[in-house]
Amino acid sequence: MKLFKSTLIFLCLTAFSGTIYAQDWPNLGKYTKENADLDLPTSEENRVVFMGNSITESWKSMRPKYFLNKNYVNRGISGQTTPQMLVRFRADVVNLKPKVVVILAGTNDIAGNTGKSTIAMISNNIKSMLEIAQANGIKVIVSSVLPVFDYPWKKGLHPADKIIALNGILKSFALNNNAIYLDYFTAMVDDKKGLKDALTYDGVHPNVAGYEVMESMAEAAIDKALDGRD
Repeated sequence: MKLFKSTLIFLCLTAFSGTIYAQDWPNLGKYTKENADLDLPTSEENRVVFMGNSITESWKSMRPKYFLNKNYVNRGISGQTTPQMLVRFRADVVNLKPKVVVILAGTNDIAGNTGKSTIAMISNNIKSMLEIAQANGIKVIVSSVLPVFDYPWKKGLHPADKIIALNGILKSFALNNNAIYLDYFTAMVDDKKGLKDALTYDGVHPNVAGYEVMESMAEAAIDKALDGRD
């Protein structure tokens, strides 16, 4: 009887813990304090929010100078997929009142981090983020997914052609919906359709040199968005 009671208590606690975790599946809590502490921008302030996954989140830690003394807000969360970003898009982007959002998303969906996703599912989530931003007067920069030959944490998925297909859809949608398409892929791809060795430490994430390439391209896209050019 004691063993039964102990097992029952353990199962209840496990289920309870799982329920609490599921309630913050998009990790809305990660930036709750930072968002609350962030003053709303003045009309003259050109605030830019970077929305993404680990590639965006690590950008600030690996290249802090890029974000220093700029009105750039980093809202990347490692491991995230587009449905998670879509759920937190209002809290971590819209409510911060930026003039521009830079969306870099999709690779973790292809890797299956939160389950199987089709190219259509991924592109639809990114399209929804674009539409929400534009409905709130925010200029949108849609970034290409960076090239990947193979995911080190989930090998054998053959992501390269899936990424190329997704990027084609994102480019077309951006160009036909008054958004800017930021093509990191072409500048960073190697002859195997993966990320150039000189620009990465694991075949997926940029190293310092990779971020330096991205920064010059992001700056040009941000300037273009702020100038009101498509």
